[in-house]
Amino acid sequence: MIRKAKKIDITKIMEIITATIREMKSYNNTQWDETYPQAVNFLKDIEEGSLYVDELDNEIRGFVCINYIEPTEYNCINWQSLEKAMVVHRMAVNSNFRNQGVGISLLKFSEELALKNGVSYLKTDTYSINDKMNSLFKKFGFKLVEEMEFLGKEKPFYCYDKIISKKLRDEDKNEK
Repeated sequence: MIRKAKKIDITKIMEIITATIREMKSYNNTQWDETYPQAVNFLKDIEEGSLYVDELDNEIRGFVCINYIEPTEYNCINWQSLEKAMVVHRMAVNSNFRNQGVGISLLKFSEELALKNGVSYLKTDTYSINDKMNSLFKKFGFKLVEEMEFLGKEKPFYCYDKIISKKLRDEDKNEK
């Protein structure tokens, strides 16, 4: 079940972050480190109502922040659309639940949340060497738009977007 995150979830979220950073370091991915993301980032997301956790049997399987906040670096990107977009940030899957569709479930939820808010456009980004997220975004139908310099990192970030078509919305309604 995907639900809004609560302050009580921070400890488990930070455990997932610590494990994710350790794993990222093992393949030289420096997207996240000891300075970002921190608990304060997730507490702010919770206060704003934009952090969601995928929970099963009281275990957090993964989480994602979904809001309208676009980094200023997005202003220079040639996006597919000028429509208002929801943005996918700070997403991670608990290593105990990898390869079980949690990432796809979180992205599907992001899409459904956008549609529920009258938005049919999603944007996101990830470090160019974050093979797992790059693969996940492509698998879920995001289009690689451009790359940008971001957060002072040595390699570029890839920017992705996805237009949620009316056809998809109609198919979802018919399935219910």
